Amino acid sequence: MRLLLIEDDDRIAGPLTEGLGRYGFTVDHVRTGAAGLADAEVAPDLVLLDLGLPDMDGLDVCRSLRARSAVPIIMITARGEEADRIVGLELGADDYLAKPFGVRELIARIRAVTRRAGAPAYAPAGPAGAAEAHQPASGAQALGPLTVNRRTREVHLDGRQVALAPREFDLLAYLAEDPGTVYSRQQIMDTVWDPHFFGPTKTLDAHVAALRRKLGDAGWITTARGVGFRLTVPGHRAASEGVH
Repeated sequence: MRLLLIEDDDRIAGPLTEGLGRYGFTVDHVRTGAAGLADAEVAPDLVLLDLGLPDMDGLDVCRSLRARSAVPIIMITARGEEADRIVGLELGADDYLAKPFGVRELIARIRAVTRRAGAPAYAPAGPAGAAEAHQPASGAQALGPLTVNRRTREVHLDGRQVALAPREFDLLAYLAEDPGTVYSRQQIMDTVWDPHFFGPTKTLDAHVAALRRKLGDAGWITTARGVGFRLTVPGHRAASEGVH
């Protein structure tokens, strides 16, 4: 597995490259955002991205990478503030690891992220729970003007493709398995992330906010207060106490 490490501090990059190499990873190390964007053209399997780069902000690097590729991105940074984590996730990062951290923890994150990115998309557990949901043989599920294709991992809204980060797609596909059903926060975290996810509790909220923004209507994903979230087609959802 080839990793692209974008990190300007050799005191961190050296031991990290050596440690990952012991576990069988091939690491290409660059020290600037510009070099990282150039090296990403050869399609690494995953990008490890520091935010404090000498030539540009790592958030801008993340934005540029996500605009042209679905490559998994793990941010590794000394910035531990919640705001930085949320912004990074909303820009399309798949995970966020604050320094200091151990190599084994990073490897667990890499394996979890790549497992999610490379695993087959979610298949419906049974008949759709809403009249507007339809799952044809092609694998494309239609919910009103929204189409979720688990086979190609593509989403279209009113005929136009919606660009989603890998985990944003996984979240949408999971909620779409049974439209109208409220999934608890724990159910979502255990399935879309994993039961041993290491990360901020606001991760789910950040991804929900990103999905709402990209779908153009917050009504697609409603909040059940104190419980979790559900997917509904705006204009077709039934009023329910505690949902906003």
